[in-house]
Amino acid sequence: MQSVWLAAGGGALVVLLLVVVLWRRRGSDAGASRRAHERAQGREPPVEIGESYEMGITEFTDHHSGEQVAVGKVEGFVVFTEGVPGGLAEGDAIRATITSFNRGGTSADATFDETV
Repeated sequence: MQSVWLAAGGGALVVLLLVVVLWRRRGSDAGASRRAHERAQGREPPVEIGESYEMGITEFTDHHSGEQVAVGKVEGFVVFTEGVPGGLAEGDAIRATITSFNRGGTSADATFDETV
């Protein structure tokens, strides 16, 4: 009976350690994201309005415009691209023209030009 209690206690300890490790890892990811956002606020955008850039699609998301847009990056700078035709997927390369910046200048909106 004593060995059953020891095994249960050991199992509980392993679960507790796992929870602590996962919780700390989640916190470090949030911290890294926050630091990256703060750095982005302090730099000039690497893109210009009216210029066209190539980028890979990293994901699709619902934009504040209400449309689903493709998300890509130019030198780590986030670009939300509207008008991407159906059939394209994450990893596809596109060319898009920058149309505006967000209020803080930490991301840009663009319109789809072509698949590259």
